[in-house]
Amino acid sequence: MLNNKIEQSSQPISQRLKSVDMLRGIVILIMIIDHIRETFFLHLQVSDPMDVSITPLDLYLSRSLAHICAPIFVFLTGLSAYLYGQKQQHKSDVSRFLLIRGLFLVVLEITVINFAWTFEFPPHRLFLQVIWAIGLSMIALSALIWLPRTILLTLAIIIIAGHNLLDHIHFSNESALYIPWAIIHDRVWVNIGDILTFRTTYPVLPWIGVISIGYYCGSWFKSTFPAQQRQKNLQLSALLLLSSFIIIRMTNIYGDHPWIYGSSTTETLMSFFNITKYPPSFLFLLITLSIGFFLLSFLERFQHAFILKYAAIFGSVPLFFYILHLFVLKFMYLGAVYQFGKNKGDYFGFNEVWQLWACWLVLIFLLYPFVRLFSNYKATHKHIHWLKYL
Repeated sequence: MLNNKIEQSSQPISQRLKSVDMLRGIVILIMIIDHIRETFFLHLQVSDPMDVSITPLDLYLSRSLAHICAPIFVFLTGLSAYLYGQKQQHKSDVSRFLLIRGLFLVVLEITVINFAWTFEFPPHRLFLQVIWAIGLSMIALSALIWLPRTILLTLAIIIIAGHNLLDHIHFSNESALYIPWAIIHDRVWVNIGDILTFRTTYPVLPWIGVISIGYYCGSWFKSTFPAQQRQKNLQLSALLLLSSFIIIRMTNIYGDHPWIYGSSTTETLMSFFNITKYPPSFLFLLITLSIGFFLLSFLERFQHAFILKYAAIFGSVPLFFYILHLFVLKFMYLGAVYQFGKNKGDYFGFNEVWQLWACWLVLIFLLYPFVRLFSNYKATHKHIHWLKYL
């Protein structure tokens, strides 16, 4: 989310940092698929984790693919924060930027982004989702960057690996700890009198661990860090996380709900990889971050592929694209309701999952010129201070 603030001017920069923009672009493009699902498949919502006995395979795969988006995005936010700090003379400048940017994202979530989802004004419901979580994580990171690196890494691992131990802790809505705990770790609805209701869709504690891991790994992307060693670190990290996921998942004793043998091999595999996102379980983060490490390694080595350059353009202005696509999706939905009516009970919806993907292709085609225009504008107007927040 820090975008091109991480740009530097040494020869290896394109190799090191284009891969970051490319990966950011890839995950936000994948993210759109899930947002289209949440717009045009409201009549067939899936639980978290999914019920594999009733979820069609194509819907399961579409939903599961989107699991990689938030963890990789938050990780890259921490990584970019470290690289941004390499350009600053004092760590206090980095801390201040993270604090202000985090507060900006929190306000943006509860105003513009929530309105883009609901079109309610004044709002009666607030959904505190991924931008909220990134904002709070940045605020936390603004303090955590003062810790010694080894302590920061240790704390991040403890949070990621150990937060599922807190799953059975809950507070009644009369308790003074109900709202703080909802923000930190419990995904619940919170009522503020008869005025407002909000849902802590993205409890923030695990995401603080992820952004801290990203900040720690940012040192691998310094201009003085050997490229060969960076590749080795990324590949070993991917292998370690993936193998840990498989071993821990096989034991069925910790890190997520147990998997079960299904009526077919396909259903058994669906159950094995059926993991919890809200809040992200230990196993959820193991497998999604392993994919992130692998993709960073892959993209640095094969970044000259033609199509990846387009992904980098989307990744250069992610917040602008995020807001833009939400409003476009909402207007597309309202237009469909106006033209065709509500064909799925209370909703208009697609009949088949392939239609989600067709809509995805259309949306990317429509939005690309606007994204490229803003990306070019931002690159040529770096003197405009407020652009760094988009």
